[in-house]
Amino acid sequence: MTRVFFIRHGEAEGNIDRIFHGHYNSNLTENGKEQVSLVAKRLANEPFDAIYSSDLNRAYETAKAIAKGRNIEIIKDTRLREVYGGKWEGVPWEQLPLLFPDSFGHWVNDPSKLSMPEGETMVEFQNRILNVVCEIVSNNAKKVICIATHGTAIKVLLCKYYGNELSDMPDMKWHDNASVTVVDFDDNCNSIVRIEGDNAHLGELSTLAKQSWWRKDPAKNEE
Repeated sequence: MTRVFFIRHGEAEGNIDRIFHGHYNSNLTENGKEQVSLVAKRLANEPFDAIYSSDLNRAYETAKAIAKGRNIEIIKDTRLREVYGGKWEGVPWEQLPLLFPDSFGHWVNDPSKLSMPEGETMVEFQNRILNVVCEIVSNNAKKVICIATHGTAIKVLLCKYYGNELSDMPDMKWHDNASVTVVDFDDNCNSIVRIEGDNAHLGELSTLAKQSWWRKDPAKNEE
Protein backbone atom coordinates (compact mmCIF):
# COMPACT_ATOMS: atom_id res chain seq x y z
CA MET A 1 0.00 0.00 0.00
CA THR A 2 1.16 3.51 -0.85
CA ARG A 3 -0.44 6.38 1.06
CA VAL A 4 -0.79 9.84 -0.51
CA PHE A 5 -1.70 13.01 1.36
CA PHE A 6 -3.19 15.51 -1.07
CA ILE A 7 -2.98 19.05 0.30
CA ARG A 8 -4.88 21.88 -1.27
CA HIS A 9 -2.71 25.01 -1.28
CA GLY A 10 -3.29 27.72 1.30
CA GLU A 11 -5.59 30.63 0.63
CA ALA A 12 -4.38 32.61 -2.40
CA GLU A 13 -5.22 35.99 -3.87
CA GLY A 14 -7.60 34.51 -6.42
CA ASN A 15 -9.60 32.73 -3.71
CA ILE A 16 -10.29 36.01 -1.90
CA ASP A 17 -10.66 38.23 -4.97
CA ARG A 18 -12.83 35.56 -6.66
CA ILE A 19 -10.79 35.63 -9.85
CA PHE A 20 -10.11 32.55 -11.95
CA HIS A 21 -6.51 31.59 -11.30
CA GLY A 22 -5.68 28.32 -13.03
CA HIS A 23 -2.09 28.65 -14.24
CA TYR A 24 -1.97 32.29 -13.18
CA ASN A 25 0.78 32.39 -10.56
CA SER A 26 -0.95 34.07 -7.64
CA ASN A 27 0.55 34.26 -4.15
CA LEU A 28 -0.68 33.22 -0.73
CA THR A 29 -2.57 35.78 1.32
CA GLU A 30 -1.48 36.52 4.89
CA ASN A 31 -4.28 34.25 6.04
CA GLY A 32 -3.04 31.62 3.61
CA LYS A 33 0.43 31.76 5.14
CA GLU A 34 -1.08 31.11 8.55
CA GLN A 35 -3.14 28.27 7.11
CA VAL A 36 -0.09 26.50 5.71
CA SER A 37 1.64 26.80 9.08
CA LEU A 38 -1.35 25.09 10.65
CA VAL A 39 -1.50 22.30 8.09
CA ALA A 40 2.25 21.77 8.51
CA LYS A 41 1.68 21.38 12.24
CA ARG A 42 -1.23 19.01 11.54
CA LEU A 43 1.12 16.84 9.43
CA ALA A 44 4.23 17.17 11.58
CA ASN A 45 4.22 13.54 12.72
CA GLU A 46 3.41 12.01 9.35
CA PRO A 47 6.38 9.95 8.09
CA PHE A 48 6.64 11.38 4.60
CA ASP A 49 9.14 9.74 2.30
CA ALA A 50 8.70 12.30 -0.49
CA ILE A 51 6.98 15.62 -1.09
CA TYR A 52 5.72 16.69 -4.51
CA SER A 53 4.23 20.01 -5.53
CA SER A 54 2.74 21.95 -8.37
CA ASP A 55 5.31 24.52 -9.41
CA LEU A 56 2.86 27.41 -8.92
CA ASN A 57 3.72 29.64 -5.96
CA ARG A 58 0.60 28.98 -3.93
CA ALA A 59 1.17 25.22 -3.95
CA TYR A 60 4.96 25.34 -3.64
CA GLU A 61 4.81 27.67 -0.62
CA THR A 62 2.39 25.21 0.96
CA ALA A 63 4.79 22.34 0.28
CA LYS A 64 7.69 24.35 1.72
CA ALA A 65 5.86 24.82 5.01
CA ILE A 66 5.20 21.08 5.22
CA ALA A 67 8.80 20.21 4.28
CA LYS A 68 10.33 22.54 6.86
CA GLY A 69 12.41 20.60 9.36
CA ARG A 70 12.43 17.47 7.20
CA ASN A 71 15.40 16.32 5.16
CA ILE A 72 13.28 16.07 2.03
CA GLU A 73 13.71 17.96 -1.22
CA ILE A 74 10.42 19.08 -2.76
CA ILE A 75 9.90 17.72 -6.26
CA LYS A 76 8.15 20.28 -8.46
CA ASP A 77 6.02 18.97 -11.31
CA THR A 78 4.13 21.21 -13.73
CA ARG A 79 1.64 18.41 -14.32
CA LEU A 80 0.29 18.99 -10.80
CA ARG A 81 -0.88 22.48 -11.80
CA GLU A 82 -4.50 23.56 -11.73
CA VAL A 83 -6.59 23.33 -14.91
CA TYR A 84 -5.43 25.78 -17.57
CA GLY A 85 -8.32 28.17 -18.19
CA GLY A 86 -7.05 29.82 -21.36
CA LYS A 87 -9.16 32.96 -21.82
CA TRP A 88 -10.71 32.40 -18.39
CA GLU A 89 -7.40 33.18 -16.68
CA GLY A 90 -7.56 36.36 -14.59
CA VAL A 91 -11.29 36.89 -15.17
CA PRO A 92 -13.57 37.56 -12.16
CA TRP A 93 -15.92 34.65 -11.54
CA GLU A 94 -18.99 36.88 -11.80
CA GLN A 95 -18.01 37.82 -15.37
CA LEU A 96 -17.42 34.29 -16.64
CA PRO A 97 -21.07 33.44 -17.41
CA LEU A 98 -21.40 36.74 -19.30
CA LEU A 99 -18.20 36.45 -21.31
CA PHE A 100 -18.17 32.69 -21.85
CA PRO A 101 -21.76 31.42 -21.49
CA ASP A 102 -21.18 28.12 -23.31
CA SER A 103 -18.05 26.96 -21.49
CA PHE A 104 -19.27 28.29 -18.16
CA GLY A 105 -22.53 26.42 -18.66
CA HIS A 106 -20.57 23.19 -19.06
CA TRP A 107 -18.50 24.00 -15.94
CA VAL A 108 -21.69 24.34 -13.92
CA ASN A 109 -23.74 21.53 -15.46
CA ASP A 110 -21.51 18.95 -17.15
CA PRO A 111 -17.71 19.37 -16.94
CA SER A 112 -17.22 16.31 -19.15
CA LYS A 113 -18.18 18.58 -22.08
CA LEU A 114 -16.04 21.52 -20.95
CA SER A 115 -13.32 22.88 -23.19
CA MET A 116 -11.72 25.97 -21.71
CA PRO A 117 -11.46 28.63 -24.47
CA GLU A 118 -7.82 28.34 -25.64
CA GLY A 119 -7.17 26.17 -22.57
CA GLU A 120 -7.59 22.55 -21.52
CA THR A 121 -10.61 20.35 -21.75
CA MET A 122 -11.70 18.90 -18.43
CA VAL A 123 -11.07 15.42 -19.81
CA GLU A 124 -7.48 16.36 -20.70
CA PHE A 125 -7.01 17.92 -17.28
CA GLN A 126 -8.33 14.90 -15.39
CA ASN A 127 -6.12 12.56 -17.42
CA ARG A 128 -3.09 14.77 -16.75
CA ILE A 129 -3.64 14.71 -13.01
CA LEU A 130 -4.52 11.01 -12.83
CA ASN A 131 -1.45 10.07 -14.86
CA VAL A 132 1.04 12.05 -12.81
CA VAL A 133 -0.38 10.74 -9.53
CA CYS A 134 -0.18 7.13 -10.74
CA GLU A 135 3.40 7.78 -11.86
CA ILE A 136 4.27 9.19 -8.42
CA VAL A 137 2.61 6.21 -6.71
CA SER A 138 4.48 3.76 -8.97
CA ASN A 139 7.80 5.47 -8.24
CA ASN A 140 7.17 5.41 -4.48
CA ALA A 141 5.58 2.03 -3.87
CA LYS A 142 4.84 1.24 -0.22
CA LYS A 143 5.82 4.76 0.86
CA VAL A 144 4.02 7.78 2.33
CA ILE A 145 3.81 10.73 -0.05
CA CYS A 146 2.66 14.34 0.25
CA ILE A 147 1.37 16.18 -2.83
CA ALA A 148 0.60 19.92 -2.69
CA THR A 149 -1.80 20.81 -5.46
CA HIS A 150 -5.05 22.62 -6.30
CA GLY A 151 -8.78 22.53 -5.65
CA THR A 152 -10.03 21.33 -9.02
CA ALA A 153 -7.14 18.88 -9.27
CA ILE A 154 -8.21 17.20 -6.04
CA LYS A 155 -11.83 17.24 -7.16
CA VAL A 156 -11.19 15.47 -10.48
CA LEU A 157 -9.06 12.91 -8.65
CA LEU A 158 -11.80 12.20 -6.11
CA CYS A 159 -14.32 12.01 -8.94
CA LYS A 160 -12.35 9.11 -10.39
CA TYR A 161 -11.47 7.51 -7.05
CA TYR A 162 -15.14 7.37 -6.05
CA GLY A 163 -16.08 5.87 -9.40
CA ASN A 164 -18.01 8.93 -10.55
CA GLU A 165 -18.15 10.45 -14.02
CA LEU A 166 -16.93 13.96 -14.76
CA SER A 167 -20.55 14.87 -15.38
CA ASP A 168 -21.14 14.17 -11.67
CA MET A 169 -18.54 16.69 -10.55
CA PRO A 170 -20.92 19.61 -9.90
CA ASP A 171 -22.57 17.54 -7.16
CA MET A 172 -19.29 16.87 -5.36
CA LYS A 173 -17.96 18.95 -2.48
CA TRP A 174 -15.31 21.64 -2.75
CA HIS A 175 -12.67 21.48 -0.06
CA ASP A 176 -11.04 24.24 1.92
CA ASN A 177 -7.68 25.82 1.31
CA ALA A 178 -4.97 23.93 3.22
CA SER A 179 -7.28 20.95 3.69
CA VAL A 180 -6.05 17.34 3.81
CA THR A 181 -7.25 14.41 1.71
CA VAL A 182 -5.70 10.96 2.19
CA VAL A 183 -5.86 8.16 -0.37
CA ASP A 184 -4.34 4.67 -0.26
CA PHE A 185 -3.19 2.93 -3.46
CA ASP A 186 -2.34 -0.66 -4.26
CA ASP A 187 0.37 -1.72 -6.71
CA ASN A 188 -2.04 -1.23 -9.63
CA CYS A 189 -2.97 2.32 -8.60
CA ASN A 190 -6.40 1.24 -7.40
CA SER A 191 -7.51 3.68 -4.72
CA ILE A 192 -9.37 3.91 -1.43
CA VAL A 193 -10.19 7.36 -0.02
CA ARG A 194 -9.45 7.41 3.70
CA ILE A 195 -9.88 11.10 4.56
CA GLU A 196 -11.58 13.75 2.43
CA GLY A 197 -11.08 17.49 2.83
CA ASP A 198 -10.11 17.56 6.51
CA ASN A 199 -9.88 21.22 7.61
CA ALA A 200 -10.34 20.81 11.37
CA HIS A 201 -6.86 22.23 11.95
CA LEU A 202 -7.83 25.61 10.44
CA GLY A 203 -10.43 26.75 12.96
CA GLU A 204 -11.34 30.41 12.44
CA LEU A 205 -8.78 30.71 9.63
CA SER A 206 -10.91 28.58 7.30
CA THR A 207 -11.49 30.29 3.95
CA LEU A 208 -14.79 28.56 3.17
CA ALA A 209 -16.21 29.46 6.57
CA LYS A 210 -15.97 33.12 5.54
CA GLN A 211 -17.55 32.66 2.11
CA SER A 212 -20.99 31.72 0.89
CA TRP A 213 -20.56 30.98 -2.85
CA TRP A 214 -19.97 27.28 -2.25
CA ARG A 215 -23.23 26.92 -0.33
CA LYS A 216 -25.24 28.60 -3.10
CA ASP A 217 -23.63 26.88 -6.06
CA PRO A 218 -20.98 24.22 -5.46
CA ALA A 219 -19.81 24.40 -9.07
CA LYS A 220 -18.04 27.74 -9.02
CA ASN A 221 -14.73 27.39 -7.24
CA GLU A 222 -11.25 27.01 -8.62
CA GLU A 223 -7.52 26.49 -8.00
